[in-house]
Parts: sequence; C-alpha cells; structure tokens
Amino acid sequence: MTAMSRRWALVGGGVTIGVVLLGFAVLAKRAAGPVVQRSSQLVIPAPYDADRAMGYLVAICDLGPRPSATPAMRRQQAFLSDFFEQRGGAVELQSFRARHPDTGEAVELANLIARWHPERPKRFLLAAHYDTRPFPDRDPVNPQGRFVGANDGASGVAALMELSHHFDQLPPDVGVDIVLFDGEELVYKDPRDEYFLGSTHFARQYAAMPPAIPYQAGVLLDMVGDKELAIYYERNSWRYAREVTKSLFDTAERLKVDAFIPRLRHDIRDDHLPLNQIAKIPTTDLIDFDYPRPGIGAPSYWHTTKDVPANCSGQSLATVVYVVHQWLLEQ
Repeated sequence: MTAMSRRWALVGGGVTIGVVLLGFAVLAKRAAGPVVQRSSQLVIPAPYDADRAMGYLVAICDLGPRPSATPAMRRQQAFLSDFFEQRGGAVELQSFRARHPDTGEAVELANLIARWHPERPKRFLLAAHYDTRPFPDRDPVNPQGRFVGANDGASGVAALMELSHHFDQLPPDVGVDIVLFDGEELVYKDPRDEYFLGSTHFARQYAAMPPAIPYQAGVLLDMVGDKELAIYYERNSWRYAREVTKSLFDTAERLKVDAFIPRLRHDIRDDHLPLNQIAKIPTTDLIDFDYPRPGIGAPSYWHTTKDVPANCSGQSLATVVYVVHQWLLEQ
C-alpha cells in the first residue's frame, strides 16, 4: 500500500500524488536503532474472531482483482453494502467522477460509508481502501499478472468487517463511521497517475461541508494482515496525529500486544494524508509495510502476485481489531 518508499505528496491548492520508486534498499529503510522482530504469543480474547476475520479476507479476494471502476469493484460494493447494513450501519456510496489514467475516459468511483450512532457526541473515523492496484507491478517475474491484494486492499476491509461485530459494545457517547476509499491506487503508470482519489474527495467534501458533530480522530488500517505482524509508529502519523498515535500504542502496551512497536520506522504516504492535511481530522495510519519481514535480502510480497490469502493471518487481523476496539472503549 503506501510508503515514502512508495509515494510522495505535494499539497497546495489541491493534492497531487505520485510514487517514488527508490529501490529495495530504501524500501528497507530503518529508523535509528535496530529492527526487532516480534512474534507475539498473545492469545486474543475469544470475542475477536481470527477465523471469521480471515474468512472475510478470503471472501473479498474470491471476488478477484478489484481495481476502481471494474465489475469486480462493483460486486464488492454490493457485497460490503449488504454486509454493513446487516451489521446495523447506515450505508451510502459517496460517488465521484475521475479520469481513467489509461483511457482518459470519465469513470465513476465511490467511497463506501457506513455510519453507527451519528447523533453521539464523540465520533471517530475508521478507514481503509478497498480498491486494488491494477497489476502486481513490483513482481520480478510477472509484473502484468493477476493481483488480488490480500494484504494491500483486503486486509483493512476485513479487519473493519470484524470490528463491526463489536460496535454494540461502544461507550454510550461514542459513534463511528467506517469509510472505505476508492481510487487509492488507480495507477497504471508511475509517476503519471494520481493516488488517493477517494480520500482526497472525502476530505474536500468534509472540509467544505463540516458535519454537525466532527470526528475527534481517525484510524486508517492498511496492510494489517501480515503473518509476521509488526506495526511501528508511522512518521506522518506522528507528525500530524501524535496524540492519537501514541494513545493507540499505549492501549496496545496495556494489552501486552507486542506487535505494536512504539518506535518510528517508515515514512508512509497514504490515505491519512488528505484526512490530516485537508479535512484536519487527526488520523493515524496502522500499517506493517515490511511484508512479510524487514531485512536486506528478505522477500517482498508488496505489489506482487504473492500478495494472496495464504500469506496473511486471521490472528494478525484479530490483533489489530482487539487493539482498536479496546482503544475506542477508552475514549
């Protein structure tokens, strides 16, 4: 999904996003200090269902590749709309038009928004992107092959699906919106094509027509299905939403979840940038960009045909859901 090792942003009157492909050495860039691998043996409490979360990830991937403005994306929109309505959410598609970067034609995209308890005084935004990159462009063998985006696309959505099972346990003054962004990487050619179309549209609409009850904070889930889960402080999250970021990691520490490592590591360019910079919603990005693990010579599944369910973990999804839900309970 998204990193300075992947993307850069210029923010002025609007947002223009490109990709910086700096090579594997930069992708493995470390913050000061050694990288410590975690392999948590923590047993996640039973209400947080790893098998159910993994089932959601598999079901999404079974739809096939899901680039924006494709039949598979429309099937996914119908599937998720029905799912979140059954979970008690008020669902809408926030449609917008964009230029298809390959054909130049106008295409319709849509963010999916599901709301719970919109009248409550403390509201939080929980987000992910639900489109997939058109091709596995980093694959050393088949860069024009089939890309299902199990971690980079489905994992954040599956985690939010699992999280929705726990919204009946929110504090009585807390409401949440789940927002799934379209057009996060409708990119056929770098650096020509723009990223973050859906989150930029959402942020501009939010800034132009602020809701009666604004969000207190946002949490973006991206690439949270890695079997070897290790989530560090992300540098832009620390820059724009330090209190939110620290409070989530403090919750993880209280819960003894050692997959959350309170140390700066990657500089990520992701959907949280428009939310922070345009909408002014303090939003943190929970992302494990080292997929499957850091290290010179280590394999990378990011943007390759190996980003498949077999390389993901329901335990990792449940771990992230556990931390985010417990954090919400503390608000």
